[in-house]
Amino acid sequence: MADTPLSESSRSNAGAGFTPAPVGDATIPPPAAGAEGLPPINPEPTVWHELTSFRGTTHRVVDIYVGILGVAIFLLAWQLVAEIVFAETNHLPSPPVVVIRLYELLTQHGFLYDIAISLYRIWAAFLIAAAMAIPLGIWMSSYRLVNGLSEPLIDFIRYLPVPALVPLFVVWFGIFETMKIALLWMGTFFQLVLLIADDARRVPREYIEVGKTVGAQPRSIIRQIVLPAMLPSMVDNLRITLGWCWTYVVVAEIVVSDSGVGFVIMHARRYYKTPDIFAGILTIGLIGLITDQAIRWAHRRYFAYLR
Repeated sequence: MADTPLSESSRSNAGAGFTPAPVGDATIPPPAAGAEGLPPINPEPTVWHELTSFRGTTHRVVDIYVGILGVAIFLLAWQLVAEIVFAETNHLPSPPVVVIRLYELLTQHGFLYDIAISLYRIWAAFLIAAAMAIPLGIWMSSYRLVNGLSEPLIDFIRYLPVPALVPLFVVWFGIFETMKIALLWMGTFFQLVLLIADDARRVPREYIEVGKTVGAQPRSIIRQIVLPAMLPSMVDNLRITLGWCWTYVVVAEIVVSDSGVGFVIMHARRYYKTPDIFAGILTIGLIGLITDQAIRWAHRRYFAYLR
């Protein structure tokens, strides 16, 4: 059958949004939805939607603002509880009281020296623990003999309560710096070495096989394949373990000590100086926060390819 030409009215109404009349054996398809025949555009997700959706993504600045909001809510709740619940006692000083007392400790009581001493003890113990745990953890993941000899003993020791070992460490190392650093090392090394071993085991076996195929020796495989592949997760575990090391600083500094943040906290507890206790706790928290954020920044900078 011959095609019937469209009339002028049919041409003008073809894009007007109505269902066209059949022409011959065919019909003109309706225009696409949306303005001027274009398909509808999905709106951009809002910041609130990204914050509340499962594994949503937001800009780094938004995360910073949300973190500041969380801190502000916590401080407000702290202030209200201190004024309403503990107004008649000295059990919970308000945030302004703690900040003022921290300033007094820093400017009038040599608290900066105590902070420096604690930082020295923490970093000395942590670096020694890392220097020992990294090679041992890699060897545990690489050689069944090393893993079989060391893992049961490490699993046993890491469950021992560190405070219960203080008398033994005093007998073995005396009451000076060696004992304090050894105690902090004890609370860090046995946890870290297992984390390092797990990081090395997660390196895909295909990487190892490729190294063997091209004739690489075990030392070269560890240095050029295993270590670079496990480095991002290892840095994260080092960051977490450093936080654990700080949790033992008070225990390490209560034994015949006259300096350190832990000593200040325990001395304040003895004389019921609650603002001093909170000032010491706040100091440890701030140092930990700054250190943690610095390592996170370095992780994002040097391992940007993971994002």
